[in-house]
Amino acid sequence: MTTAEAGVAGTDRPLNIALLTYKGNPFCGGQGVYVRHLSRELAALGHRVEVMGAQPYPVLDALGDGVTFTPLPSLDLYREPDPFRTPRRDEYRDWVDRLEYATMRTGGFPEPLTFSLRARRVLAARRADFDVVHDNQTLGYGLLGLPERTGLPLVTTVHHPITVDRRLELAAAPTRARRLSLRRWYAFTRMQKRVARRLPSVITVSGSSRQQIIDDLGVRPDRVRVVPIGADTRVFHPDPAVPVVPGRIVTTSSADVPLKGLIHLVEALAKVRTEHPTAHLVVVGSRPQPGSPVADALDRFGLGEGSGAVKFVKGISDTELGDLLRGAEIAAVPSLYEGFSLPAAEAMATGTPLVATTGGAIPEVAGPDGETCLAVPPGDAGALAAALGRLLADDALRARIGAAGRERVLARFTWRQAAIGTVERYRAALDARS
Repeated sequence: MTTAEAGVAGTDRPLNIALLTYKGNPFCGGQGVYVRHLSRELAALGHRVEVMGAQPYPVLDALGDGVTFTPLPSLDLYREPDPFRTPRRDEYRDWVDRLEYATMRTGGFPEPLTFSLRARRVLAARRADFDVVHDNQTLGYGLLGLPERTGLPLVTTVHHPITVDRRLELAAAPTRARRLSLRRWYAFTRMQKRVARRLPSVITVSGSSRQQIIDDLGVRPDRVRVVPIGADTRVFHPDPAVPVVPGRIVTTSSADVPLKGLIHLVEALAKVRTEHPTAHLVVVGSRPQPGSPVADALDRFGLGEGSGAVKFVKGISDTELGDLLRGAEIAAVPSLYEGFSLPAAEAMATGTPLVATTGGAIPEVAGPDGETCLAVPPGDAGALAAALGRLLADDALRARIGAAGRERVLARFTWRQAAIGTVERYRAALDARS
């Protein structure tokens, strides 16, 4: 029995957890997905979780059943339909709001810093309400010294260092002006590096991310522990009633984020369609901006609107995503780097065969090439095309890879397992403070 399971049985009392997330909407990325599922499973283990978050606010599954939400509102400067807006004078509440607006106006990204300052203020006033504080990759200056000020142990999740995103975006920037803009936007990563080095307990989601945190952020190796995350197997599971669409390939990707490698999948699709004309791609994500590399590639290969070859869908529910994956012949993860890869785990959980790159932590999730996935080097459109074509041509291989992939996820990557491992880190942090 693990420490956390013993806690559920009564050997250790349930914990009161403050879970911080400066950006919590699951449609905005992995951080929101993490908070949604982890909070639910922590509550299912018997703990009380209070999520504190800023806009876009998190979507939580277990509200009122062990999970509560406390908003720590920002100025919401990046909201739709008026991003980079100028707030009205009566919207400013204090100096933190003024700092947030000034940073945005000078091209920076203020949210990690300003959220951490607001969170510190609330936690200092409510220190008696919690046993432990869990920060979800804010890494803001406001969290420094929090254990000393409040007596509360601090555990921090770093999914992967944002310095990786910074490097890849700078490498893909077409102009000097764009590179200057990116350097200013990513200036907050300097703060995150300084904060990370002083953190007593860091959780990350993969061995690859752990090494990146040590190398890029300078965190001591003995302070970083791996607790893998997982797929929501209540939603992502096989369903024979969902018809499989011949030639369908599904990927979850941000079209204009070079890190996600969609441009290489578009090129691969163009190659595959010469032998498999029914092959088509459904991208779960926003359409590329006009003139962007992905938009240009779609036009160059004749895969744009009207071709029927590529479709973009956005804002779908988990249930709709599950059905989309179940109805695909192949799921693809073309990323150049991932700190974990939830899309890989979710696709595998449905029994859909996976083609994935070996970027970052993806092999830790997807498993051995030829057994639980077909693995290709990142950035290699030719290898992607060969793997896609191989699966499209072989029904038996698709069935074998899909079944083995699902078994791998069930054995290693579920949210209950993630919650149990996380509670073990809470207990260790509490022991270290006693």
